[in-house]
Amino acid sequence: MTLPIPGSFKRLAARMAGNVACQRLLARNVAISHYLMGIGTGSSLASSGESVLIERLAQGALADQPLCIFDVGANVGHFIRLIIQRLDVPFHVHAFEPSQPAYRMLCDNTKGHSNLTLNNVGLGKQPGTADLYADQPGSSLASLYQRRLRHHGIEFKYSEKIRMDTLDDYCAAHAIQRIDLLKLDVEGHELDVLQGGTQLFRARRIRMVSFEFGNCNIDARTFLQDFWYFFREQGMNGLFRITPSGYLTPIQKYDESHEQFRTSNFLVTQGTP
Repeated sequence: MTLPIPGSFKRLAARMAGNVACQRLLARNVAISHYLMGIGTGSSLASSGESVLIERLAQGALADQPLCIFDVGANVGHFIRLIIQRLDVPFHVHAFEPSQPAYRMLCDNTKGHSNLTLNNVGLGKQPGTADLYADQPGSSLASLYQRRLRHHGIEFKYSEKIRMDTLDDYCAAHAIQRIDLLKLDVEGHELDVLQGGTQLFRARRIRMVSFEFGNCNIDARTFLQDFWYFFREQGMNGLFRITPSGYLTPIQKYDESHEQFRTSNFLVTQGTP
């Protein structure tokens, strides 16, 4: 139960907070709270809490078939390395990295593992070609949007032409019947990837989805509201924000306060939180 805050207290607190020192203290408290809530912690694998995905995968493993994991936007293979190190049940990873320099590093970093299928292609809502923009070749910031990051001293001057496919077409071509985890890290292009897999979603062949949401979505002009409604339409009603500890915070109802454009990780499951 949330107790209402009296208006007189609010007015007094507002007057007391009307100075630089108090505003700095409040900003510091907000930063700490956001970190503990998983808001803005998604950029680093160490603080993202994504190890909980490994636990969830292991819990849903079937005895007669390996887990099927899609790593879309694999870059140089950091998440694949986590899977190899921590997942102790049979699995197969289909990795997608459209950038030629990053793909070469991905191949080098995953040599010797037969349970990986590496694809030098991007995924979206339709097949074809596209321009991939970045601050430098092989960058983890590479995006299908020419992002405006001059305020961080970053210029997106590099570009390369890439091939695109869709989730539905790829799975049909490779006879993939079930995806246990669809992991998306495509710098603002997540919603397009999802829209390219509507047949899979309608057939309930995707068990879990994890995706990043944050500053890239400013450039993509997409909102958490878009994801909320997309997954609801597909019957996937379990939406969680992943905290650094791996705790899954259920988001049972959309609210505009969830539009935090600092990189955060989310997990979506079938069922309700």
